[in-house]
Amino acid sequence: MTATAPSTTALLVIDLQNDVLPGCFDTERVLRNTRTLIDRARAEGTPVVFVQHEDEGMPRGSHEWQFDPAIEPLDGEPRVYKTYRDSFADTELTTILDQLGTERLVITGAQTDYCVITTTLSATGRGYDTVLVSDAHTTSDSDYNGVVTTGEQIVAHTNQTIGSLRQPGVTVGIATHDAVALR
Repeated sequence: MTATAPSTTALLVIDLQNDVLPGCFDTERVLRNTRTLIDRARAEGTPVVFVQHEDEGMPRGSHEWQFDPAIEPLDGEPRVYKTYRDSFADTELTTILDQLGTERLVITGAQTDYCVITTTLSATGRGYDTVLVSDAHTTSDSDYNGVVTTGEQIVAHTNQTIGSLRQPGVTVGIATHDAVALR
């Protein structure tokens, strides 16, 4: 019997928290797809790393700060606590990924136009191969100087942007939850 080599991929679940999700585009589908990915990752021996934002409106330990029950971490699964949009900024994420031997990140979460895209771009800049799961991230509508962009449009535009991104020395792309490789 041969042992399976440890996975060099980690599934990153960003900010799918009680106070973040209300008003976001297609939340139930995103939670369902993320749950499917979490279950697959656990079954395949791929680490799942949960990222949790905290601020004045979502203090640590509050109901607002908690993950949606559909994707609750298991005891012992890594959690990263952050106060910036970039999940790497002033957190233990790099240390955790180094300890896991991670070379490739599969990214899900909320909000697409803030923490998800910022973390995705930061990961590629730090040398990680990166896949954004095109049907497992979400955001709410945005109004900037009277120009309204729907959450659906933001998700689609982000998928297009990340799907066409090229960086030296790393692979970057998108895949659906049922097509993405987790090892």
